[in-house]
Amino acid sequence: MERAYRPDKNSYLELLALIKKKRPAALGTIIEASGSTPQTEGASALFSSEGLMCGTIGGGIVEAEVQRKALRAMERKKSRLLTFNLAHDASQEKGAICGGRLRILLETQLEKNEAAFRALLQSLRRRKPGVLATLIREDPSTRSLDIHRLWTGPDIQSKDLWKTAFSGFEGEIRSAFLDRKPYLSHQKPGMLYLEPHFPLPRLLIAGAGHIGQAVAHLGELLDFEVIVIDDRPEYACRERLPSADRIIVSDIGEAVRRFPISFDTYIVIVTRGHARDEEALRACIKRQAGYVGMIGSRRKAGLLREKFLGRGWAAPADFDRIHSPIGISLNSQTVQEIAVSIAAELVSVRSRNQFGGKDPFPRAQGKSSRPASPSRAGIESPPCAHGGDASLEPSPAVPCGKRRGTARQKK
Repeated sequence: MERAYRPDKNSYLELLALIKKKRPAALGTIIEASGSTPQTEGASALFSSEGLMCGTIGGGIVEAEVQRKALRAMERKKSRLLTFNLAHDASQEKGAICGGRLRILLETQLEKNEAAFRALLQSLRRRKPGVLATLIREDPSTRSLDIHRLWTGPDIQSKDLWKTAFSGFEGEIRSAFLDRKPYLSHQKPGMLYLEPHFPLPRLLIAGAGHIGQAVAHLGELLDFEVIVIDDRPEYACRERLPSADRIIVSDIGEAVRRFPISFDTYIVIVTRGHARDEEALRACIKRQAGYVGMIGSRRKAGLLREKFLGRGWAAPADFDRIHSPIGISLNSQTVQEIAVSIAAELVSVRSRNQFGGKDPFPRAQGKSSRPASPSRAGIESPPCAHGGDASLEPSPAVPCGKRRGTARQKK
């Protein structure tokens, strides 16, 4: 059960849909940012004749002004370069006071670069990274911008760019990819903007109970590709998990074993019982995931460690990588609080993995907890019963999903 791929920042699916319908549109992209700004290079927003469709370049005054200029640019069918100085005095109600400077490319003739946008989407669907190269030049005869875009992989060769507007820029393209950040250079008579794109890291959630459901929702907001596994179709259903990119209804341990785990895979084990947690952990503990976290107390983690080492299922170094208790220390009690603590740890580890930074958060202290009562229910076709962890029964006097979730400590 899958839904359409969701790109990292820009909603190219919506962009292509507007091109197909021949509706006017404008794509605003921050190509240069200095000082303190509401967004950084690569942030973008898509505008139609009705206003902002998706994305953001920071909101507030800047985005409102870009939207106003986008509507006018669409009418004239002319792309523009916009510059914003955000160093106004705090007393100026209509000025931004961040203190930085932004340059935004506002592109209106998107159909000219449809092939590049389509190639980007197709590549990311196959989990192939690359660079979206943009050459910006001013047409002296019309005083409008001439924009050429090209999607290319990181292994670009000179022959691949021969007879294109990007001939001679293969070195810059490779550098932008290796640096993993946008790059702008001034090239006579214009500018070269390079924007690397990478597939979203995968968040594999073993368990579609209430915690898994909440973590799936937060995972989507935090730019993960979310996959949820459970062996109960009444829990692993689209109505309960609208945020999931993929839902797998299968034996949990076997599904984790079959999943193509790599360094950009983040695994959260929150099944409905210790035995299934153990099966899921055994299926991934020796594989090179970027993160593996398992719900449970320190005692549970200690017992599993002893069992795994004693039976030769894992080495001490394998278990040292496991985050259990899972999540950062928030004194979490409700389902939602537990999910937030897990999500915060995912973001921390992802940042460390991607940028080599030090983890700013400590591991959770003390015992982890499971919800004592369900907080939400979902119904699928065929209809399902009450949502949540099967071992936790709601009080018949309180309708499922109508009361605040509480937590109990695992013994």
